[in-house]
Amino acid sequence: MRCPKCGHEESRVVDSRSSDNDAIRRRRECEHCHHRFTTYERREETPLTVIKRNGVCEPFDRQKLMRGLIAATVKRNISTTELDEFIDRIESEIRDTSKTEIHSSELGSLVLKKLLSLDKVAYVRFASVYRDFKDLEEFSNELRSLSDEQ
Repeated sequence: MRCPKCGHEESRVVDSRSSDNDAIRRRRECEHCHHRFTTYERREETPLTVIKRNGVCEPFDRQKLMRGLIAATVKRNISTTELDEFIDRIESEIRDTSKTEIHSSELGSLVLKKLLSLDKVAYVRFASVYRDFKDLEEFSNELRSLSDEQ
């Protein structure tokens, strides 16, 4: 780490501790002039890419998922804070697999799986859009499979 005072490239870490926002705060001391300075180390987030059904790739968009979840949870007792945490868990689970690309079908299935445990009505609403039900029969089959699981 280059010293901000003299520009020397060698420094030693005097102290390390956790900081806010998933950062590590490090106190360093220049080995040349002994000036002390602070650095923050953060994990580099590689962007997630969603591969759509037609093969087009687009960046993962939290806001797009949030809009879909808000539509599915209208008039349900679920706050936007809870939805934000929900999306955090989804994103974290994807990142834990070390994949940088995910098919939209995998993402949708993951959302549905987690939404089922959050709110069954929201699950059905989201599934009706995600699975693009063509008629009442497909919708009824989904409801039956949902009630059979209980």
